[in-house]
Amino acid sequence: MTDRVERIELPGIPSSKGAYSQVIRAGDFLFVSGQAPVDPLTNEFSLGDIGQQTTMTLENIRAILKECGASMSDVVRCSVFLEKASDFSQMDVAYKAFFKSDTPTRTTVQAGLVEPKMKIEIDCIAYHPRRRS
Repeated sequence: MTDRVERIELPGIPSSKGAYSQVIRAGDFLFVSGQAPVDPLTNEFSLGDIGQQTTMTLENIRAILKECGASMSDVVRCSVFLEKASDFSQMDVAYKAFFKSDTPTRTTVQAGLVEPKMKIEIDCIAYHPRRRS
């Protein structure tokens, strides 16, 4: 049956470092766990300014969606967690490069992040209907 919840782990995507799934498909929705600025080749943090960290984080989300047959234009919701609220403007510039005309809904909050090197974490929900036979 195609309507059950499917937990997906993808090769070539930064691996989960905790008790969570990278992405879950539930019906026609994809729920992508919080992503960080981690280089998928080394599985290490890719540090830099907030613009660089935002770009790396969204590249990871784009790669996850692509592996699931979806794209950034399928994203309907993002949650952005910033270490510092003062980084909002720079984050938004990098964010807009990934969401030109198909902008999802978004919440952005200042939060204490688990890894001190991180300036940002982003999760998302995408709507990507399964192919029905």
